[in-house]
Amino acid sequence: MILKLSGVLGFGIAVFIISYHYNKIFLDWIRFQSLGTRDYIVEKLSRMFIEIPPQKILLYLFCLSFGMGSFVFLAFLPKLFPGIPFAIMMTIFGWKIPKPIVDYIYNKRVDKFVLQMVDALSLMSNGLKSGLSVVQSLSLVTQEMPNPIQQEFSLVLSENKLGVSLEDAFTNLSSRIKTDDVEMFVTSVNILKETGGNLAETFDTIVSTIRERIKVENKISALTAQGFYQGVFVMMIPPILAGVFYQTDPDFMRPLYTTPVGWIIIMGIILLEVVGFFVIMKIVKIDV
Repeated sequence: MILKLSGVLGFGIAVFIISYHYNKIFLDWIRFQSLGTRDYIVEKLSRMFIEIPPQKILLYLFCLSFGMGSFVFLAFLPKLFPGIPFAIMMTIFGWKIPKPIVDYIYNKRVDKFVLQMVDALSLMSNGLKSGLSVVQSLSLVTQEMPNPIQQEFSLVLSENKLGVSLEDAFTNLSSRIKTDDVEMFVTSVNILKETGGNLAETFDTIVSTIRERIKVENKISALTAQGFYQGVFVMMIPPILAGVFYQTDPDFMRPLYTTPVGWIIIMGIILLEVVGFFVIMKIVKIDV
């Protein structure tokens, strides 16, 4: 007992000395990570017309990361190992996971916007053929189409009413919706408004291009779906086998989660599973 207490005390003193010596570097790194992640999330949410104060975003990040780490640490008490390593892992996981979640939501919104562009550009093309201007055609889209394209085109019209040129308003649209299809649409409109040309015919061409690209993407998704699900199934084999072995022979599996070597093996398995997941995602993801 005395030996354990002395070991814990020595570990605490070592952590204190290291933290005190490198506190400025550590605090600068924490500040960079926190403010950078916060600003990234705030910017992405603002592009989706979701306004949350930066202070709240930072508070949510700290609560999620350190809250998860503290929960895991308390769950393993009085065992400091593997409590501390798993708590650190969960703290890092809780800090990093909001960014890919926000990216996923943003990408889904962009994909939905691109799908709506097919109908929207067809509607604008018909409006131009009937004698409407570009602004009137945009207004027609905002009246007939749902979000997110209704929100984005409404913002373009609002900026134009406040004195921003239509070219700059479309450029702002392409900065909010990062995709080649929107860039192609914005570039076409801006060039043809300056040089003159048949916008309606250009919109029809863009619609055909988007439709063909969507067909190719759907075909590629169907071809790569088998590889993705095979990879997921392979990743599920270790936890499934562990559950089966634990049910059939608990004594055989007990050293895996009651000894330091067993916990090291579990952490190694988790690390390899995460690396394998990202490798599979890189393999099956094909950009068109």
